[in-house]
Amino acid sequence: MTTVQISDLEAQLELIKQEAQATIAAATDLDQLEQLRVKYMGKKGPIPQVLGGMGKLDPADRPKIGARANEVKEAIQTDLDNRRTELQAAAIQARLEAETLDVTMPGTYRPQGRIHPLHGTIDTVLDIFVGMGYAVAEGPEMETDYYNFEALNFLPDHPARDMQDTLYLPDGNLLRTHTSTVQVRYMENNEPPVRIVVPGRVYRRDTVDATHSAVFHQVEILAVDEGLTFTDLKGTIKVFLQQLLGDDLEVRFRPSFFPFTEPSAEVDVKWKGRWLEILGCGMVDPNVLKAVGYDPEVYTGFAAGFGVERLAMVMHQIDDIRRLYNSDLRFLRQF
Repeated sequence: MTTVQISDLEAQLELIKQEAQATIAAATDLDQLEQLRVKYMGKKGPIPQVLGGMGKLDPADRPKIGARANEVKEAIQTDLDNRRTELQAAAIQARLEAETLDVTMPGTYRPQGRIHPLHGTIDTVLDIFVGMGYAVAEGPEMETDYYNFEALNFLPDHPARDMQDTLYLPDGNLLRTHTSTVQVRYMENNEPPVRIVVPGRVYRRDTVDATHSAVFHQVEILAVDEGLTFTDLKGTIKVFLQQLLGDDLEVRFRPSFFPFTEPSAEVDVKWKGRWLEILGCGMVDPNVLKAVGYDPEVYTGFAAGFGVERLAMVMHQIDDIRRLYNSDLRFLRQF
């Protein structure tokens, strides 16, 4: 068997160490450093290959080569750890430099948004009624004739339909003329007691002018329970309007007609020295209660509703409803 001199293996180990130290020092990123660790410290690296020749050494020299190989491994591992620390520190520093903000530079101006007067009015109204224990309910804008008219006591030949002529769709459906449709849908799926406030967009075939629009917004309320009376309705409306427009507000009720309430009333407020019609209300008609499966001998209810645009015009002293839809920034920036 051919023998190997211990000096030959020591020279190979030294060469491996020098080569490893040079390439580790030249590594430019952590991925490259990891590849070098696998190359020099792995089971298939050059050091195990050198140790494979120990069988040809004199038995007395083998422990010396084993010890020297461990020294080389430790030296390479130390260089790997030190270079890793350096590269990690450099990466952190580069990231800090790239992400550093110069707080002395002028900022980018972004104009502050404003709440549209219509949405602001709806939010204010909902806050008041939610504070009074009402839940917010919503429903579809495309409706059937049943929910928009028949379930609300508008019979097919009822003249009151003429006041709410709407936009009909090819499939026989229509665009709702009031948010009362949501009241019917809610009562069909919920047992009394009921207290809901319903905001939403509605549609009517109307001529657009300073006080009318074919598309506008409504908010309606509905309360159904045992023993509710017109007195409860009047108290609720008065508290709402006073919270909205001021405690010293004068409120009056005038007899009126709505197919789905009986008795019915129009509500006026004394505003800037004159009476203004602000909303309609009344006790829920027994036929409406029957349509949703409520027993009118046990339950009574009241409802009220108003147009948000007109209320916003009163609150903000706006002279033309069309200003709410023109998207004129000169107008909207006032709010």
